[in-house]
Amino acid sequence: MGHMSEDRTMERVASTAWWPKWEQELSEYINTCERCHKEKRKHGKKYGLLQHIEEPKHPWKAMNMDWVTGLVPGQKENLNSCLIIVDGFSKGVRCLPCHKEDKEMDTALLFWNNIISTCGVPRIIISDRDPKLTSESWTNLYDMLGTKLAFSTSYHPKTDGLAERMIQTMEDILRRFCAYGMEYKDHEGYNHDWVNLLLAVQLAYNTSQHSTTGESPSLVEKGWNPLLPVDNLKKNLLTIHLTAKDFHDVWRKACDTVARCISEAKEYNKQRWDKSHMEPDFKEGDQFQTEEDKFPSRKKNPTPPEIVEVEDSSGPVKKIIKARKIRLNGKDQRQYLVRFKSQKADKDKWLAEDAIPDESLHLRRLRAFRRT
Repeated sequence: MGHMSEDRTMERVASTAWWPKWEQELSEYINTCERCHKEKRKHGKKYGLLQHIEEPKHPWKAMNMDWVTGLVPGQKENLNSCLIIVDGFSKGVRCLPCHKEDKEMDTALLFWNNIISTCGVPRIIISDRDPKLTSESWTNLYDMLGTKLAFSTSYHPKTDGLAERMIQTMEDILRRFCAYGMEYKDHEGYNHDWVNLLLAVQLAYNTSQHSTTGESPSLVEKGWNPLLPVDNLKKNLLTIHLTAKDFHDVWRKACDTVARCISEAKEYNKQRWDKSHMEPDFKEGDQFQTEEDKFPSRKKNPTPPEIVEVEDSSGPVKKIIKARKIRLNGKDQRQYLVRFKSQKADKDKWLAEDAIPDESLHLRRLRAFRRT
């Protein structure tokens, strides 16, 4: 016979039975019911309050990284993946086509040649736990550059939400451009795959207004928006020449506004997140339920080998063949070449006198052999 919720079970038992400390024991029984923990849906707040990530104060000081994979091979290099890098301040994006099979040094060179060379060295890089980014060579490189690597918790991609959302946007744009075949044929009959379209997609995104900052990433990062083809076609195009001071004031005001927008957006997101989550109260030794697919292998680690005492394979000494004098640690030391019983000559060893069992007996035999 099962039980209902704690309140309903208490009410039913109270009407039919009583024993000392029955409420405490019944509450403990219900809260530790194994079947309930396994099968009943959990209600209430989820564990884990939202943790703020260091807020950037300038463009390209904090970056998010992730990959779009599973793309149809493009161009003659058969590029089948795209590294997405998002600026945490301006929300600008850089899209770098690559191979899914690239090693950590390939990714490091791609990042160095396309990001560091134009945007400088970041203070922090936020990413998931991709093996390429957790390798020793990658971490050592950015230790030398003074860049902090922040990795999201396993099975919690929401930690890296900025890059994750950007990847969804980039995938949608690419697939809309390239349809199902990931190719686009222009009016002159030329085929363009997703690699050819990538820079155009990047430009379109970086010149569009972002919901968090209220400005385009290009305007926040550079202080101006690159001209698009439609801009050159406008009639009566008005060109405004700003002085250096005016330009600096406008750019600084834009950066201050963006920083305030980012801070307010993060605080709003944290409040909204924390309404449905709570701080975990686990203590060391507590047991909890988890999904099996997070730990697919149930094979136990092999036990250490049994320690067995083994006698010296060299066995007892048969005879001393010859002697020599060497200098060891600044002191003269005499050693003897020893042959062991049941061993061949290639097993002979040089030993110090105090390391030879019954050394006096074997030395007398050696001297007697020399006299003969």
